[in-house]
Amino acid sequence: MYIVPGNSALTLFDHIQSVLRALITISLLLVVFGVRWALWGMWLSIGGLVATHYWAHLGNLPVDFTEGRHPLSYLRGFIFPALITLAFYSASRSLTSNKVV
Repeated sequence: MYIVPGNSALTLFDHIQSVLRALITISLLLVVFGVRWALWGMWLSIGGLVATHYWAHLGNLPVDFTEGRHPLSYLRGFIFPALITLAFYSASRSLTSNKVV
């Protein structure tokens, strides 16, 4: 979340990023508690965050994190969701394969 002291006004970009970061946090907590549909929320919110990074990079917004970065570097944001999804499904698969019928 962006917390700016003083009279600095937050831009639309800052508000969108704050909402997406809050959604990422909530969805990751739900994933930790085993809520299956939270994976979709995690992917959508992280995808939205990566999209806003491209918006800042390609739209020449006045933000510092775009300086000297290659446009493909933002795709690193999908590494952890992919690992979390694989871990979630492998854990649920091992639980269902151990059931005695």
